[in-house]
Formats: sequence, C-alpha cells, structure tokens
Amino acid sequence: MSSSTLRVVWVYPDLLSTYGDQGNVLVVERRARQRGLAVERVDVRSDQQIPTSGDIYLVGGGEDRPQRLAAERLRRDGGLHRAAENGAIIFAVCAGYQILGHEFVNDLGQREPGLGLLDVVSTRGEGERCVGDVLADIDEGLGLPQLTGFENHQGITHLGPGVRPFARVRVGKGNGTGDGTEGAWRDTVIGTYMHGPVLARNPAVADLLLRLTLDVRALPPVDDRWYEALRAERIAAAVQSA
Repeated sequence: MSSSTLRVVWVYPDLLSTYGDQGNVLVVERRARQRGLAVERVDVRSDQQIPTSGDIYLVGGGEDRPQRLAAERLRRDGGLHRAAENGAIIFAVCAGYQILGHEFVNDLGQREPGLGLLDVVSTRGEGERCVGDVLADIDEGLGLPQLTGFENHQGITHLGPGVRPFARVRVGKGNGTGDGTEGAWRDTVIGTYMHGPVLARNPAVADLLLRLTLDVRALPPVDDRWYEALRAERIAAAVQSA
C-alpha cells in the first residue's frame, strides 16, 4: 500500500505487559505486513526516552507499583504527549488506560497524576474486582463489530465530557461505574480495560489503528478465519457466562 515504513512503539514492556498485552504489538505488525506495509517495531524500556516520531503507540497493563513507576517516568519524559500532539495513534489497556487519564489511585493509596491525554479519572472500587469475559458494542462512530475481551481490574473510571465511551457493555463491568460504559476515546487516543490480548480478539480494532495512521477508509482484505474462530469461541463463552 505504501513504500513508507510504519513505526510501531511498544511503551515500557518491562513495566506494562501483563495478561499477554504484548500480543497487541504482534497483531498490529502482522496485519500491517499482510497489507504490504513495512513495519519498524520499537520497544522502549522505562529507562529509555519515548520517541516522538512513531505512528502507533501501544501501552499495556501492569500491577499497581509498576503502574505508578510508569506514570512517573512518562510524566518526566513528555514524549507521549509530544507524539499525541504530532497526531500519533495511542492505544492503551487497563493500567495504561488509567495512566492516560487525569489521575488514578496508586499502590500507596494516593491519587497519582496521569498524562491527561483522556478526560477520565480513575478511582479504586471497594467491592469485588471486575473479572471475566466482556462483550460490548463499540461506539457507532467507529463502525466496528462487537468488542470481546477479558477484564481484571479493581479500578473504576469516570468519563468526562471530553471523551466518548469506547463501547457499551452487554456482558461484564467495563469502566465499573454501573453506567454500562467501557473504555474511552477521543480523536486518535483510545483506552480500554480489555485484555485478551484485545487486538487478537478484535482484529478490526487493530485495522482501525492502521486506517487512522494511513488516513484511509478501508484496507485490503486479509484471511481472518483464525481470528473469526477465536472471536466466535470467546463471544459464545461470554454469552454463556452471562
């Protein structure tokens, strides 16, 4: 499709890579190469600077202490902010999603400043953890099929007026607020609680990231039989557990 190289940045794999979230990077790489795109993958550890010239930035989940350390270092670094200002695509999962917001509760029980790239605030729930399969309808404006994923979090994320819910849950807890919302998005920044890895379960979301990067409405079709088999299995499991 293009002679230029797509630059995919995996942010802090040493701190934020639980529940197989690194699989999101592999899926984006694979689906880009299936369309004939050259891909440069950049894994940026927490002791390295975040490059500002990437096209797609992927942020995974992590435990409470690594989440705090990641937030501290990303605030000091400033590279993700500058990348967003340059129009880069940012997709973050669970702890990474909370970090993109205004604040969250850290492992010390204190309010930790986030990056403010999404108009959300995360608190810690007092009841049971949100654990299990999720089935949700993605925002109509994104034109994507149902979202399937696995959630495991204690956080409750409240959305402000500057974002839209990424999806509305049919099965599961999502943001944990009781209003049926899951994740948040604005422009080229998306956050979700979904593991799975979520892009393996939802290849259309990976394709959305590519389409936003390339500024195209559609991509050449690829063989999705394996993905569709996985989706069918997990959707059926979510419905059965409801």
